[in-house]
Amino acid sequence: MNNSVENRFLAIICGALLLFVAPLFVLFLFLSSERADKEIRDHISVLLVANSQALAKPLWDLDDDSVTQISATIVSQGAIVKVQVRDQSGQLDVTQSTIPKSYDGNLVQVSRAIIYNTIDGPKNLGTISVFYPAIGLFSGLKHEEVVFMSIFIFAVLAVFSAALIGNRIFIIRPLMRLTAAVEATRQLGSRHHVNWQSNDEMGRLARGFNEMQSKLESEECELKLAHRRAVDIYDLTPAMLFSLDEDDRITAVSDYWLVATGYDRPRVIGCRFADLVTADTREAFLKRKNDLNGGAAVDVTVKFICADGSLMDVLILESTAATAGHDRLSLSVMTDVTELKASEARNHEQAIRDHLTGLLNRQGFETVLDATILDVDAAGQELACLFVDLDRFKWINDNLGHAEGDRALREFVDRLKTHLAPSDQAARLGGDEFAILLPAKDAARRASAMAEQIASIFIEPFGPDLHLSASVGIAIYPRHASNAAELLQKSDMAMYAKKRDGKNGAQLFDTSMMDHTRARAEIENYIEAGLAEDWFDAYLQPIVSLNGRGVAGFEALMRLNHPQKGLMAPAEIINVAEETAKIVRVGNVIMEKAIANLAAISRLPGMQDSYLAINFSPLQFEAALPARLAALLGRHGIRPQRIVVEITEAVLMHNNPQIRTVVAEMRRFGCRIALDDFGTGYSSLSYLNRFPVDIIKIDQWFTQSINDANDDVRDKSRTLVESITTLSHKMGCIVIAEGIETEDECQTLHKMGLDFGQGYLFHRPQQAAALIERLSATEQPIARAS
Repeated sequence: MNNSVENRFLAIICGALLLFVAPLFVLFLFLSSERADKEIRDHISVLLVANSQALAKPLWDLDDDSVTQISATIVSQGAIVKVQVRDQSGQLDVTQSTIPKSYDGNLVQVSRAIIYNTIDGPKNLGTISVFYPAIGLFSGLKHEEVVFMSIFIFAVLAVFSAALIGNRIFIIRPLMRLTAAVEATRQLGSRHHVNWQSNDEMGRLARGFNEMQSKLESEECELKLAHRRAVDIYDLTPAMLFSLDEDDRITAVSDYWLVATGYDRPRVIGCRFADLVTADTREAFLKRKNDLNGGAAVDVTVKFICADGSLMDVLILESTAATAGHDRLSLSVMTDVTELKASEARNHEQAIRDHLTGLLNRQGFETVLDATILDVDAAGQELACLFVDLDRFKWINDNLGHAEGDRALREFVDRLKTHLAPSDQAARLGGDEFAILLPAKDAARRASAMAEQIASIFIEPFGPDLHLSASVGIAIYPRHASNAAELLQKSDMAMYAKKRDGKNGAQLFDTSMMDHTRARAEIENYIEAGLAEDWFDAYLQPIVSLNGRGVAGFEALMRLNHPQKGLMAPAEIINVAEETAKIVRVGNVIMEKAIANLAAISRLPGMQDSYLAINFSPLQFEAALPARLAALLGRHGIRPQRIVVEITEAVLMHNNPQIRTVVAEMRRFGCRIALDDFGTGYSSLSYLNRFPVDIIKIDQWFTQSINDANDDVRDKSRTLVESITTLSHKMGCIVIAEGIETEDECQTLHKMGLDFGQGYLFHRPQQAAALIERLSATEQPIARAS
């Protein structure tokens, strides 16, 4: 094998000799034998010509001796080894031969006819045949040719030997050294160089090989240094690093990993990593391989079992580090996230808990509600949802402050918790709204009992003269709802139904509540469409003097004229508009149209000083209201003194500084203030002292009660009306009675000293155009309200 290059070179040289030199040598021998054979034939031809003439006479005479003598002379000539003379008649046959008995070669025969010239002409007497050995390739060579061939063969052998020696010296030897260096490098692992220097190709090859070896040696040193540094970094990096093979067995771990987990390296190398995590997180760890096969780094959080048995929440980030054939190696970093997970748990708890009461908040309640429904389905139970809203809680915040309100909420929750079973869930949905979940076989009975317990919570006051109550709505899953959202919605509907019925109690959901909800949603749509398509109008109802029945002013009343349904009841529309905060937009439309109607009425004779009373919701008292009102009055040329701002006790009860500021600003602007529906609700004389009220409007309930058939009701109503009128007059306020429908009511109120009145007895609310037409057709007495 070591001489394979040399053997191939020798085979090439031999092949070249066989292909080129040997044919030339054979050709030379062939030409030499041809030349020798030609020379012999030429000599024999001359000899035969001469001797055939010499044999003609003896053969004619049949002189045997002469023929024999001539034949002997011929056979002794040169290369002739045999002579045979025969006559035509066969009488004479002379043969002379010098061929040894041992000769077995081929003889070449050359014959010639013997012609004798007689008187009768030439006659063929017989033939003479001579034989000489066949000329071989070498037998025809001359001495000079043998010398030439010897020189030629020596030259060929000299060249062949020189090529062989040169090949061994200049090719085989450096190749052997190069092979030895390669073998030594392969077997010993160190870089060996070739000790050969020359300027030829082999020298360049040796120099290139030595340079390559030097470069590889340098790179190997750098790789070893890099590997050593990588190992040092792997072990010294303050991170828990480890590597896994295709079967998730640990192949390497960093020193920091060992310190953090408490394990020894020999103990964990070769172990399955899945055996070091808890059973509940093992499946998550094994599933991460499905994502890892895609090539991207994956992360998974598991609970790791340390050497001492303690658990550690760890985040593992794993990526494919190297691939050897079909074997996968991975590099992973493990981070201790125990504190982070605990913090996340705390944050999650805070995210789903109300910070004030410690109950679930809305987000947490919705999550628990979904889970509880699944649990009751599995257990074959029902689930009652109680929606609890505290009555008059806003009054506590507005009058006693938010701190007192928060204290009352905490006190309520503390009392509530004493009635909750371990399976019950309570949540604060926001403000003074709470929800309670009660899983039970008979959820309706359990909810009814809980409602009674909630009612008992409010028996004891929450502070000095601080009494609260609650409106509770109840819905049962799956009787009333098929999912969590529907259950909460229907319990909310039941709660609002209870509030409409008078608060302080519990109400089980009924399908009729859905009708009310749909009707309310329908009204919302009507309000929105009315604002967009101008269905709202400001109807006017005249206010007349009870002494003379002259028109003093007008009250603007909101009406919605539906294209198909016609005029709709205003009370429900106002309630829905206030609940949805659309009352601000509706109020602005009515205010603009009412002022425009007053401007049109003012063009009638005697109506130049009539006033316009406009009702305002508490939500309308925005900071921009005085400026908006001033702009409208300026546009229509109406004095502010002709505008009466009607407010209800609800506005006053808000005790809102902004409302007080807006009312005071409108009062300074010149508008008068009227207190509407006085005598109902929580009427307080302090309102008359704290607010700049100019007009008191007595509620129509008193108007209808002053002539009641029941003497006691009649007497009390008249006493209250007379007292309100006397007190109002002493405070400089005008008194107006609402809802006058009979002449008896009008006369009685006039005798009690009331100033003005309004009602169906005088005028119904109507459109401005119809009212102007009526006022123009009838000469109306003029009354001034000053």
